[in-house]
Amino acid sequence: MDEDVILRLKKMGGQVDGLIRMLERGASCEQVITQFQAAKAALDKTFSLVLERNLKECMSQDDSKNVEKILKLISKQ
Repeated sequence: MDEDVILRLKKMGGQVDGLIRMLERGASCEQVITQFQAAKAALDKTFSLVLERNLKECMSQDDSKNVEKILKLISKQ
């Protein structure tokens, strides 16, 4: 179930490594910002996926305590 999330995170790791290399070689500000936005979008999408799965799982088990914990974590953002 989490294989796709792990794959997404590994790809993001590659994006971050690429950003480091871009900064080290002095890439243009536009290129760096574009790559940052892509990495951020990928992280946000993966976060949403994990959140959705966890909430569905808790709700299917009628686990209101864990739903509350998740909601508190979200509200800290």
